[in-house]
Amino acid sequence: MFKPETIYFEKDIINYPLGKELMEKYKEIPKIEIENHNNIEEMRIKSNKEFPYMKRNLIIGTRKTHKFVPNHKTSDFLVPYTSSGCTASCMYCYLVCNYNKCAYLRLFVNREEMLEKIIKTANKSDQKTVFEIGSNSDLILENTITGNLKWTIENFKNVTNGFLTLPTKFDMVDDILPLDHKGKVTIRVSVNPSEIINKVEFGTSSLSSRIQAINKLKDAGYNVGILIAPVIFLDNWQNLYLELIKKLNSELSKKVKDEVFFEIIFMTYSYVHTKINEEAFPNAIKLYDKDKMTGRGRGKYWYKNDIREEGKQFFIENMHKFFPNNTIEYIV
Repeated sequence: MFKPETIYFEKDIINYPLGKELMEKYKEIPKIEIENHNNIEEMRIKSNKEFPYMKRNLIIGTRKTHKFVPNHKTSDFLVPYTSSGCTASCMYCYLVCNYNKCAYLRLFVNREEMLEKIIKTANKSDQKTVFEIGSNSDLILENTITGNLKWTIENFKNVTNGFLTLPTKFDMVDDILPLDHKGKVTIRVSVNPSEIINKVEFGTSSLSSRIQAINKLKDAGYNVGILIAPVIFLDNWQNLYLELIKKLNSELSKKVKDEVFFEIIFMTYSYVHTKINEEAFPNAIKLYDKDKMTGRGRGKYWYKNDIREEGKQFFIENMHKFFPNNTIEYIV
């Protein structure tokens, strides 16, 4: 269970039930009042090497923007929801584009406003509408602090045309297993070879624990998907990912394998990641590889086309071999 060292809070959070609840829950934790969760000056001036230490803080405020972004993968809309950032320290995380603003976990207590907009949008639709509510944070992790995912499922389950989806790298799913979710929720668990989880995805759940969580969620009637993401082309990547696919085939329940779908995403990286990781994790493996990567916009990198094509063919071949009856929604 995450226990923050310091809490930074906007003063108006006490006007919300969740804000009052969190202030009481953490009444013994040192607190610093801030004007805006987007602009904490003492965070902005910290050096890169302090990145993992900033993760020990918790920021509580209200979300001011509620813009839905159209999406064309596993949802209709990407929705800013009840949190942003994370307590884990994955070395490739796209939220660290501005590390001293986005790295740490921010909680937004005006959940009623956010869920109301989702419900209104769904009710206006005459067809199935899927909302991705976990694109800015990990709601399984957040739920251990706020109970927000449990609250969301309970208050959303009767929306006729609305469905929710979210990804996670954590296994703490027991709190939502007993819920009557009415098939409205899809949880997509991200997996990687154990070597990559241990060396790159610091502070997340182990591979075996994630697989157990997938089986639990399916037994509880949730729709489940598996993200093989991000694929990192280390020198021995074929062996690592083949063993991962075999482990999934061996340890996933029949109920999961009957219906699970897959998403496969190749890692993107950036100059910002490199600078942070060099100082914050000087002994960690190096993810930037100039021989395998090429530019993708200013200061951003992805794998060269020939490597991506080799990876695509590898996954198509092996997923078809071990999961012949399951779909790959996309490989990107």
